[in-house]
Amino acid sequence: MITISRLYDNYDDAARAVSGLERAGLPHSDISIVANNAEGWYDRGRTTDRISGKVDRDLDGVDDRAEGAAAGAGIGATAGGVAGLLAGLGLLAIPGIGPVVAAGWLASTAVVAAVGGTVGGLIGALTQAGVSEEDAHVYAEGVRRGGTLVTARVPDAERQRYEAILDRSAVNIQERARMYEEGGWSRFDPDAPPYTPEEVRRERELYVPSV
Repeated sequence: MITISRLYDNYDDAARAVSGLERAGLPHSDISIVANNAEGWYDRGRTTDRISGKVDRDLDGVDDRAEGAAAGAGIGATAGGVAGLLAGLGLLAIPGIGPVVAAGWLASTAVVAAVGGTVGGLIGALTQAGVSEEDAHVYAEGVRRGGTLVTARVPDAERQRYEAILDRSAVNIQERARMYEEGGWSRFDPDAPPYTPEEVRRERELYVPSV
């Protein structure tokens, strides 16, 4: 198996990539997604108790945010073969990135690393999975700035087929790294403050193609 990752500027493109991987036959247990939630997009449309403030979209009586944070190594594991990975999304917090919506094995590893005090939980999870440290820093910074990361473990012989699915609407990671560096960035800093919603919006405007 080999690990492949792609960064997307918005969650919808990433979700389509995840669905494409599943339709192509990749088990959801081999897919992971980590999406920035600084703007609170995942909260909108969810069922919220006006008195307690509890978010309970699945109406099971338990705050979904607590369920997501407590899932740990089980994030996305109970999504089920029919529902797919995206049914197991949970709200989490990653040092240096802030609030994220995540599911899957990579998110689980990052959370465990963060809970254990490992610096750069997402960096460690990515490098442990075989992603180069250089790319891992760019991916983590991309999520910090409002992006969504999709990572998949695929059979070596089928790498090109799955990469073709992930490449649709994905960010060119080398070009994005150069843009970050031109702004003075050098590497992901887990101690840096998370981006605010306004900073995320300004960041996304930089990547909108000019007409």
